[in-house]
Amino acid sequence: MTILRNAVVVGSATLLSRLLGFLRDGLVAAVLGSGPIADAFVVALRLPNLFRRLFAEGAFAAAFVPAYVALREEAGEEAARRFAGRALVVLTVATSVLTVATWIWAEPLVAVLAPGWADDPNRLATAAALTRLAFPYLIGIAVVALLGGQLAAEKRFLAVGLTPVILNLLLIATLVGLIVLAVPSGLLAGRLLSATVAIAGVVQALFVFAVAARAGILPHLARPDRSPALRKLGRAVLPGLFAGGFAELSLVVGTMIASIEPGAVAWLYYADRLYQLPLGIVGIAIGQVLLPEITEAVMNRPAATVHRVQNRAFEAALALALPAAVGLALLATPIVAVLFERGAFTAADTAATARALTAFALGLPAFVGIRVLTAAHWGRGDTVTPMIHGLVAVGVNIALALALRPSLGWVAVAWATAAAAWANLALLAAALIRSRHWRFDGESRRRLPRLLAAALAMGAGVAALRPLGVDALLAAPSTSARLAGLGLLVAGGVAVYAGLVVLTRAIDLAALGRARRRDEDVACEDPSDRA
Repeated sequence: MTILRNAVVVGSATLLSRLLGFLRDGLVAAVLGSGPIADAFVVALRLPNLFRRLFAEGAFAAAFVPAYVALREEAGEEAARRFAGRALVVLTVATSVLTVATWIWAEPLVAVLAPGWADDPNRLATAAALTRLAFPYLIGIAVVALLGGQLAAEKRFLAVGLTPVILNLLLIATLVGLIVLAVPSGLLAGRLLSATVAIAGVVQALFVFAVAARAGILPHLARPDRSPALRKLGRAVLPGLFAGGFAELSLVVGTMIASIEPGAVAWLYYADRLYQLPLGIVGIAIGQVLLPEITEAVMNRPAATVHRVQNRAFEAALALALPAAVGLALLATPIVAVLFERGAFTAADTAATARALTAFALGLPAFVGIRVLTAAHWGRGDTVTPMIHGLVAVGVNIALALALRPSLGWVAVAWATAAAAWANLALLAAALIRSRHWRFDGESRRRLPRLLAAALAMGAGVAALRPLGVDALLAAPSTSARLAGLGLLVAGGVAVYAGLVVLTRAIDLAALGRARRRDEDVACEDPSDRA
């Protein structure tokens, strides 16, 4: 199946990036811990990342990829590349203006993002200074977003999937340098890390530019005009800000609420990084691949083919997200301890981060599903419906976080985020079903319950393994012993889950081969029944 093969490519690149990200975050935890500099660096990193995901990647990808594919089909490659060149000029100017505005108003922005720091001018000033250093990252990543959209339209996904590796490698190099040179965990360390983020944006842009040049699809730079394609792109960007940014907006809300309690911003950040591993490998990878697939299928293929692509993508996403959610929830404490508990990161930090990770994990299947269903809307040129549902979900998130905070404290943020994700998923699915753009087939109705049962049985197996000597390894003072214990639990869980899904035919390997052959023969299908 083409979509699965491409998703594996993107997911593999994302896995490499996230593994390096764990190494990076482990070093950040060791160098900065969960103190005021760590909180300030998290906020400084979150601001450009927020705008990157909302503006340069989320909103822009939602609007650009379908428009580029449609123009290429209707007017040819040259017209599409001229359109891409004009869009690149607009995007670069917009992100540059946003960067300058952030330099000027960094303090008010940080105060909005972390209102709990209003009474601590030193912390506020530190976060603002680090934000100014890191924010130019957005300009470079905007170039990556546009060129990556062109590469995705050409079914070239690997290069864009590898760009986060560059950021992680550069940050790791900086962190190792700080450790080797014995730089104190203070403002200088935070400044060097923030500056590294900005440099990484430039290097990432140059890398993707080189790949696009080699592929022969560089955009033709031109002055923006009032062409229908560019106007349509502009109208679609604003809804895309909210359509693809639920998780990011939820994190902003969480940061605002959690900033009242010292250390909570960093705890939420470390927990977010852990559940982002399966989310990135599964949800983001499949969503990125699905967007051009859906766009082309809607234009050129029968409705039955479009439904089949969506169903198989949704199954593949949940086949990996469900066991990951169960595993993260059950093993939150040993995972956090093994990865982060060293240096300035204490056992108390482990316990707090694990509480947040457990809540995030229970929302993981919904987060993954949102990526898939949002791509199904975007591929049809609909960015408004996901925007409305995203706004509703953010409202649910805020209301629940505030309602639960008196009883649960700062961890209410994580529980509210997970609950709001399920609400968002339900709204997206209902809209597709109501408009007859998604229809569960018999295979999905058989496989999804079996996948859930296999994941729960895997959880029971992992829980049964812990008293059989594994808990002793997890409690050992040696990091290698704890890592071995965690590895045994993960390997045992994977073995149980894989055996069950094959035994129950929740995943039919033979059917995947048939699906791939059907995709290759899809040009022979009757095109009269369009989605």
